[in-house]
Amino acid sequence: MLVKTKAIVISSLKFQEKSLIVKCFTLSHGLKSYFVRDAFSSRKSSQKIAYFQPLSILEIEAVHKNKGTLENFKEVKIAEPFHSIHTDIIKSTIVMFVSEILHHSIHEEEKNESLFTFLETAMHWLDNHDEITNFHLILLLEITKYLGFYPDISDMDMPFFEMTEGVFTPFHAISSLTEHESQLLKKLIDLKFENDQKTFHVIERQILLKILIDYYSFHLDGFKKPKSLDVLKEVFS
Repeated sequence: MLVKTKAIVISSLKFQEKSLIVKCFTLSHGLKSYFVRDAFSSRKSSQKIAYFQPLSILEIEAVHKNKGTLENFKEVKIAEPFHSIHTDIIKSTIVMFVSEILHHSIHEEEKNESLFTFLETAMHWLDNHDEITNFHLILLLEITKYLGFYPDISDMDMPFFEMTEGVFTPFHAISSLTEHESQLLKKLIDLKFENDQKTFHVIERQILLKILIDYYSFHLDGFKKPKSLDVLKEVFS
């Protein structure tokens, strides 16, 4: 089946000396993996390695056999080039981190247009703004809406957040955040990308990052802590 769609690059893995296996989150078919032959070749090609940077937004034409094997691109081009994401060290570190989160979070080959649109919009916001200190925290929390485990905020006046059920409660359980941690989470829930990025101190951002990673671990089978987590902490320390 010939498919034309937008796609967001989640990861790329070198295969042998010249080829790549590229995992993309597509607008039309959800998660798909593609084999890119001679991606590192010096010959002019429409499938160059530069296209497959983390979270690049592509327009692709591809042959989908839908047999659980690697698919193949027919044509690839950058849909919306970024101006700063891949040259700014802080932004590129955030993108590396977020791509790892998505790699361990999205597993189903099913369309999720709302998540795709959210990620696309978020990447453009990151590309066009400089005050981005809380971007990764807001993004990780917002993604849980599309993955089905966003915190239940109906009892947000309660003092403790219970991680396994994702609810605020009046009592502290083993799997609950402390009252201080719960307060930080409440502040994050109320934040949008365009809000003041100085809302949290460095230590508070580190606490929230750990909370979010732990929250993903509670709710996603097989979720792994991103390797780029330490680099991200260093960048924002």
